[in-house]
Amino acid sequence: MLEEKTRVKNVPQVSSKLRHHILRVPSVVRNASGIVINGRRIKSLVFTTDIAIIRNCTADAVLAVYPFTPQPTISSSVLRYSSLPVFCGVGGGTTQGIRTLQLAWDAETEGAMGVVVNAPIGNEDVERIANYIDIPLVVTVVSEKTDIAARLNAGASILNVSAAARTPEVVRAIRQDFPDVPIIATGGGQEDSIRRTIEAGANAISYTPPTTKELFSTMMDDYRQREE
Repeated sequence: MLEEKTRVKNVPQVSSKLRHHILRVPSVVRNASGIVINGRRIKSLVFTTDIAIIRNCTADAVLAVYPFTPQPTISSSVLRYSSLPVFCGVGGGTTQGIRTLQLAWDAETEGAMGVVVNAPIGNEDVERIANYIDIPLVVTVVSEKTDIAARLNAGASILNVSAAARTPEVVRAIRQDFPDVPIIATGGGQEDSIRRTIEAGANAISYTPPTTKELFSTMMDDYRQREE
């Protein structure tokens, strides 16, 4: 193999006439190491189930977790129409036990890159799911008080730290004892919070996009200015 003697500094960019207006993940996310899953490096996950945003976003993957009981119809729709790899929420809070196991299996068969369970899930359920599916199991962590060793021993592949404003602190605490564990962490939507989360030790960032209403507001302001 020939050694690489030069490195391309300027990356060519190509866009179409109609699709140049896309939602760009903050560039600071590039500083994350990423998590390589079956050969694909994931640095950013857009936190949404909105197909319009998913189809017009520069994120590497989708974190399809929502505040309702997981339904195969929703997961199937996101998986079918997403242009990005998808991590599907399969419960772990209100929904546990055999139902969560079945949801995880359904998500895998539909083509999910991974499945995500909520923080309240028991380690027995984590172990059942990990032994049943062949895609990464992402376990959500909301506090540094979580028994991380028990989660990993039960079969968690990746940790998803979601502790609101305290996320960098929780990531840092976990990283001290588990330097090699893959960590996805909430970065919000601002560059500063994302930077602090990466510096704390997160490998990948869950990016919260603007709402459709906010995006429309910006667009309509631009249209109005053109009319003036």
